[in-house]
Amino acid sequence: MTKKVHPSAIISEGSEIGENVSIGAFSIIGPNVKIGNNVKIASHVVLEGHTIIGNNNEFYSFCSIGANPQDLTYKNEPTEVRIGDNNIFREYVSIHKGTQKDKKLTSIGNQCLLMAHVHIGHDALVGDNVVMANSVNLAGHVNIGDKVIIGGGTNISQFVTLGRGSYIGGASAIDRDIPIFCTAYGNRVKLKGINIIGLRRLGFEKSEISELVDFYRTMESSVLSPRAFVDHEELMEDYKDNILVKEMRADIKKSEIGIAPFVK
Repeated sequence: MTKKVHPSAIISEGSEIGENVSIGAFSIIGPNVKIGNNVKIASHVVLEGHTIIGNNNEFYSFCSIGANPQDLTYKNEPTEVRIGDNNIFREYVSIHKGTQKDKKLTSIGNQCLLMAHVHIGHDALVGDNVVMANSVNLAGHVNIGDKVIIGGGTNISQFVTLGRGSYIGGASAIDRDIPIFCTAYGNRVKLKGINIIGLRRLGFEKSEISELVDFYRTMESSVLSPRAFVDHEELMEDYKDNILVKEMRADIKKSEIGIAPFVK
């Protein structure tokens, strides 16, 4: 099958469009946009900038992809947005391209669902199988791991990392990192516990999950900060063979802005 383009759509010379692509009324495709196969673009969608879009993506009305970043230092450099395969972008999703002072790239992985009014700021990196409910806002330089779920109305500050498999309750304000497979909520955000349901869905053994829960509770009850806790080898000895604990420890050690506090 070939492209299906509404007569009112504007397709700029220089753009590259794959097979079986549909483009709705009054949508605009910029000259540096590359679109893969089997992509559905509804009416009134704007794809601009140096934007690369994979296969089987769906863009609902009024999405804005590839616009200049909201950054006063940006001087029209040819930075990029890259989008993987099998993603759904609901109404009014906006994704801004990267900046020279960071990765020069904003990216979305594969099989993500971004619901209405989600905003992805410049230089943000979003992994695979991520779900963001309505009106989630990511500032610049945010890093979202695979299989993260973010509740509606959540705002995430610049340079924050959400570890893979974490779950964020709605209407949260996040200004600190969230380790892998943790649940968190609130304004300001606090760690609530381990995302046990998410771990079960991923097929981890009950014993591995139980050890991670025990590790989390021990760390939570300690007088030490999470960073100080994981730096004590003797405290880590009981968990040395647990791959989930190892990954959470690495998450905590590499955090530059600090881990969110525990719920008291």
